[in-house]
Amino acid sequence: MSGIRILVLTSSTGGGHDARATAFRRWVRELYGWEVDVRVESMLEDSSRVARFGVHFYNFIQRHAPWLHHPYYLLVEGMSFLNKTRVTLGRRYYTEVIESYRPHLVFSVHDCLNRGYFQEARRILGKHVRCATYCSEFSGGYGYSRNWVEPTVDLYISRTATARDFAVKALKLDPSRIEVRGQFLMPRVYRETLSPIERHRFITERLGLRSDRKIVFLTTGGAGANNHIAILEVLKRHADQYQAVVVCGRNQKVFLQVTRWSHENPDFRCNITGYTNEIHLYMQAADFVITRGGTTTCAEALHFECPIVFNGFGGVMPQEKLTVKYFLQDDAAEMIAKTQDLEKLLGDWYRSPDKFRDLKKRFSKMRFMDDPRDTVRLLVELAREGTGAQERPVLKVVGE
Repeated sequence: MSGIRILVLTSSTGGGHDARATAFRRWVRELYGWEVDVRVESMLEDSSRVARFGVHFYNFIQRHAPWLHHPYYLLVEGMSFLNKTRVTLGRRYYTEVIESYRPHLVFSVHDCLNRGYFQEARRILGKHVRCATYCSEFSGGYGYSRNWVEPTVDLYISRTATARDFAVKALKLDPSRIEVRGQFLMPRVYRETLSPIERHRFITERLGLRSDRKIVFLTTGGAGANNHIAILEVLKRHADQYQAVVVCGRNQKVFLQVTRWSHENPDFRCNITGYTNEIHLYMQAADFVITRGGTTTCAEALHFECPIVFNGFGGVMPQEKLTVKYFLQDDAAEMIAKTQDLEKLLGDWYRSPDKFRDLKKRFSKMRFMDDPRDTVRLLVELAREGTGAQERPVLKVVGE
C-alpha cells in the first residue's frame, strides 16, 4: 500500500455520524483524488455483537421511546471507564483492521470510538500514527458524552466555540489541541443551491405544491423517528396557509401511514417520500422545518437559513438537548412538546407575522461561515505527519 491512509471510525446511531464520515470521504476524493485513501468502518456494529445490539437498541428507542435515552445515555457513559486505556468490546476486529490497513490517521466521528481506540492504534503502529476527533455537538452540558474526549488526541475538531469551552473546562481537554469548525456537510450541499426561479420550479414541478402557500418540512432521522400524523392533523386546519413536505426515513410503516392519511385528506397538499439524500433541496424549498435535534439536519437547516421548530414530543434525548439548547438560548428556534403547542405557534405567527420574520433573522445570524475544505486539508496534513513525508501542494477542486 502506498499514499496516505486514513481510517474513519463511525457507527449508525442515528444518521449523523455516518453522514459526516461519508462527507469526509467525498471531500477527500474531490480534493486529493487517489493520493489519499479513506476507509470508513462502522466499528461498533462490525466488531462486537454486544455493541451491535446497543446500536440497534439506540435506534429502536429513538423511534419509540425517546425518554429511555436518559438511562441509556448514563449506561453508555460507563464506556469511558471500560475503554480508558484500551478497547474492551470488539478489540480483536479493531486490531485486525489496524494491522492490515495500517492507517496514518485514525479519525473518529463518533463519541464511543475515541477512548481506547487511539491507544490501541498507537500500541500497534507506534508513536507516528495520528489521531483526531470531530465532535458534532452544538453545546455542552448534560448530553455531551465524556466519551468524546480522549486527552491524548492530536486534533479535536469542535463544531462550536460553546462546545469547545465545555470540553476544555469540564473535560479538561488541552485547548491547544482544539480547532472550531462549524461546517462539515456533503460537497453537493454547497453546490446544489437553488435560485429563486429554480426554487419555484422545484416546488411546483418536482414537489407538486403551490408557490403561494408556506411549506412546512417534516423530517426524521434515518431511523424514521417522527410524529408526522399528529402534526399533519394540526396543519390541515390551516390548509389555506400551509402545505407540507414529509420525509419518513427508513420507516416503511410510517411512509404507508402518511400516504394513507394524505389520501384521506385530499384538501391538504403534501409531498411524501421515504429515505432521501436530497434534504438540502427540501430545506431550500421550505419556510421552516419541524425536526428532532439531530445535528446534521439542524446543520443543513442553518446552512440554508430554514428556521427550526424542534419536535419535543415524548421528550428530548440527552444528545439532542445540546442542539436544542444551543438555538433556544438565543431565541433562534421554537420548541413544541404537544400538538397544542404547534396550534398556538401557528396562530401566533398568523396574528403577528413579524414574530416569524424576527425569528428567521436571529436564526440566520447563527449561520457558520467557514469552509469545510479547510477542515479536510487540516486532517489530511495531520495524516501526512504520520507518514513522515514532506508537505506537498494540496490539489484543488475544479473551479475553486
